[in-house]
Amino acid sequence: MSAKHPIIAITGSSGAGTSTVMRTFVNIFRREGIKAALVEGDAFHAYDRAAMRQKMAEEEAKGNRHFSHFGPEANLFGELENLFKTYSETGRGRIRHYVHNEEEAKQYGVAPGCFTEWEEIAEETDLLFYEGLHGAVVTPEHNIAQYPDLLIGVVPVINLEWIQKLWRDRKERGYSTEAVTDTILRRMPDYVHYIVPQFSRTHVNFQRVPVVDTSNPFIARDIPTADESLVIIRFANPKGIDFPYLLNMIHGSFMSRANTIVVPGGKMELAMQLIFTPFVWRFMERRKRALGIA
Repeated sequence: MSAKHPIIAITGSSGAGTSTVMRTFVNIFRREGIKAALVEGDAFHAYDRAAMRQKMAEEEAKGNRHFSHFGPEANLFGELENLFKTYSETGRGRIRHYVHNEEEAKQYGVAPGCFTEWEEIAEETDLLFYEGLHGAVVTPEHNIAQYPDLLIGVVPVINLEWIQKLWRDRKERGYSTEAVTDTILRRMPDYVHYIVPQFSRTHVNFQRVPVVDTSNPFIARDIPTADESLVIIRFANPKGIDFPYLLNMIHGSFMSRANTIVVPGGKMELAMQLIFTPFVWRFMERRKRALGIA
């Protein structure tokens, strides 16, 4: 953790909804005039799209049917850990971008499914913001979770997570239900060993729970809407969290445990704004004091 160069990390699996959290923070940064270094977790995959397909085929030929983006072999954990360490110490570090689609290809001048070249983070950023799969990963070789000042988990209940992934991959990427199902099954061991344990290390978890039937996610025709959901927000350390204020500001919210507040699904972004804006204020005040800025 660093007073001069704070790090905020959002972690969650593919289809979990981390992009919603990222959008909320981008709005906070813009409103508060904060210059953030934005880091995408996909940029720290070890293989581009074509190379990943080839590597998966090679592993499957060896009898390994569980090689996936969730595990250490398909990611650059060392580079991500070094980025967090270097940024926390100096405010600098090397990043790149993974180009997902044609729109991003026009922006970066690189074909979809490929990486841009490594480059240095812009000078004089106020904080680093990471969104991806592995912001709180710990392995025998690497401890990425030790560096962020604020770790946030986004964790839908498993059936909802699958529905969201099925919907996105079929509608946006043209995959069949069978292909997406195969991906889910292939990733399961790495999901259990590398994704799930992160949520016991996060400072705050957001878990969306549908209040409609999702018992068979593989035949769901649509994603449950925000109004058909509740969001469970759990604080690892509730000290300093003004729960009476949150309950007053978020209509329909209630406490389920001493460290847990439940809000209507449609109020999730409002809850994030109310909860995380004070965190960002504190980080910036601490940074100013550390830098000797009046």
